[in-house]
Amino acid sequence: MFYDVYAALCKEHGKSPSAVAQELHINKSNVSNWKNNGYTPRGEVLNRIADYFEVTVDCLLGKNSEEVPLVNGDDELSEYLEELRTRPEMKMLFQLTKKATKADVEKAVKIIEALLGK
Repeated sequence: MFYDVYAALCKEHGKSPSAVAQELHINKSNVSNWKNNGYTPRGEVLNRIADYFEVTVDCLLGKNSEEVPLVNGDDELSEYLEELRTRPEMKMLFQLTKKATKADVEKAVKIIEALLGK
């Protein structure tokens, strides 16, 4: 059931399902329908939720139990991104394309840190 996966991801990120919905501009009644009626969001809403949690739509739909990494084939970059995941100011990095290299990510991190005065 979609809601079970959604609620687990919310908990993993330390947020309530309602709080995440609010951040994503999703009506609370939709969350109630997911929970109480077993509904599953479609299209753009499903994609926004997947992007927010940095998982695939298949993961949200329970089609696989393992999250797919944001980058394929570059273990060093995947590990580096995983380290950055907990830093809120780095969230924009997770919108990178699959073509990003570790050097691209490191440059972006340096720019963000410089802007923050770190």
